[in-house]
Amino acid sequence: MSAPNALPSLTRHQLGAVTAMALICFAGNSLLCRLALKTTPIDPTTFTWIRLLSGALMLNFLVWRRDGPAGFGKGGWRSAWALFIYAAGFSWAYLQLSTATGALILFAAVQITMLSYAFWRGERFSKGQTVGFVTALLGLIGLLLPGLQAPPLWACVAMILAGMAWAAYTLLGKKAGDPTQVTAGNFARAAVLGSLLLLAMSLLDGVNPVRSPAEGVYFAIASGALASGCGYALWYMAMGHLKATTAATLQLSAPVLAALGGVLLLGEPLSDQLVLCGLAVLGGIALVISL
Repeated sequence: MSAPNALPSLTRHQLGAVTAMALICFAGNSLLCRLALKTTPIDPTTFTWIRLLSGALMLNFLVWRRDGPAGFGKGGWRSAWALFIYAAGFSWAYLQLSTATGALILFAAVQITMLSYAFWRGERFSKGQTVGFVTALLGLIGLLLPGLQAPPLWACVAMILAGMAWAAYTLLGKKAGDPTQVTAGNFARAAVLGSLLLLAMSLLDGVNPVRSPAEGVYFAIASGALASGCGYALWYMAMGHLKATTAATLQLSAPVLAALGGVLLLGEPLSDQLVLCGLAVLGGIALVISL
């Protein structure tokens, strides 16, 4: 997305701190979702609803503090649907995927979708960029191939759909105006869609958010209000001071941070398949961005 219209001046150290906190928030989304679904009995529908609602409340509070009532009402339903599909697919995928695997598949799906869209729009890759794109694509395919260490296919598909939806959301928002205002409006609309999904699952499957464990609710609120709401606000602040290629390259650290968090906090193993495919994905995308 584009950077905000009015950006605060930042020193080099402040920019580094803001960027680092934003990237930690992005990685934190994967870790918080996996923590909630692995260590508590909260269901993915309730987690998605709470995440979207708390994100909407936080972002709209930030907009109100900065712009007053004039900042409300931005965003659109197409972007809201993309955001909702991303959040729902993300939550359902993390029922079965490890933190590292989920973050890597999500990141790869986002970047490959956006690069494919650029190619479809007429942008052409150099030979080196083509090699990088194919390497990243093969790395993602290798991660999904059947084997003893392969993650469940349905969870991978859910995360790929989440990544494609997030890419669509990003592309839709490129010319949408002030990104914080637009994201706040999109989160509010997506929270409505999340409420409808929750109602449907309550009727069809007996999902009851009132019975959700407190720890799971806290994780969902942290994911929505802090990792999503505050994380996006920090990232937009940093984006105004970073080159596009620098920002894209820095995002390569998000799956790595998520993987480290999963290993340290959840005791998740790093399989050879994940490490090798992860290096192919991240290295290939880095090659495309840098050339």
